[in-house]
Amino acid sequence: MLSARKGEKMAYSNEKYFMISNRDKVPAPGYGTYLIDNETTRKAVKEALDLGYRHIDTAAFYQNEEGVGQGLKDSALRREDVFVVSKAWNDHRGYDKVKQACQNSLEKLGLDYLDLYLLHWPANAVEYPDTWSEVNQDSWRAMIDLYKEGKVKAIGVSNFLPDQLDPLMKMEIVPMVNQIEFHPGCTWPDTYAYCKKHGILIEAWSPLGRGRLLQDPDLMAIALGHHKSIAQVCIRYALQKNVLPLVKSSHPERMRENFDVFDFELSDHEMEIIDNFEGKYPASRDPRTTVLK
Repeated sequence: MLSARKGEKMAYSNEKYFMISNRDKVPAPGYGTYLIDNETTRKAVKEALDLGYRHIDTAAFYQNEEGVGQGLKDSALRREDVFVVSKAWNDHRGYDKVKQACQNSLEKLGLDYLDLYLLHWPANAVEYPDTWSEVNQDSWRAMIDLYKEGKVKAIGVSNFLPDQLDPLMKMEIVPMVNQIEFHPGCTWPDTYAYCKKHGILIEAWSPLGRGRLLQDPDLMAIALGHHKSIAQVCIRYALQKNVLPLVKSSHPERMRENFDVFDFELSDHEMEIIDNFEGKYPASRDPRTTVLK
């Protein structure tokens, strides 16, 4: 029986990649493309790859998979040198629809396979009062088959909390990645502990808290002490928590800055200060109640 290995130790904070449970390496940080139009995405992906990023994150919902694909083609890099991620949106739940969603994304990207494919949001009890667990399992069966077929090299979820992960952990192959909102002040401690226990790599969307953290005085003091920006401190914080950050900017200087996070280290005391932010910058959405169409 195929299964993802559990309990795999994650990459160290000074590594430029993380290891997931199927032994694949995931480059860090990843370059996110949320809310960027196709033409801007094409240019930004090419620029990101030129700057050294090797991990590009998109989704059907972002409506820019064509731009990502064009940016990859514009780069001189080989396909196998770039880790490409997409996600099935909520209008494609259940076995057949997830399979179709993946095929749609491959065609828009112009690729033969994805390095990682995710379920974007869990079905929850608000939308599916009696069947949310079964809906998620049916979607996950499609993910397992996509993995076996080689259309995706790794499979995971996004925005799943422990109760939503539990039904999937009973299946033939368990999630390898969980992409969640993660930043100082919002680390979902129960989900963080659960994923670490089960060897699920956590990826951080919005590691800067959608910009809410960039004026925080405590983070500013830490940043000044390292001659770095608050953004770099937040990205470094994720890395030292063994969480893979996904960063987004279409401005080359900020893209370069977000990638320049491997030449300093936050002290234990600084990490403790930031850990104590928990609740200060709460999550923008709760997966237990969020219904997105």
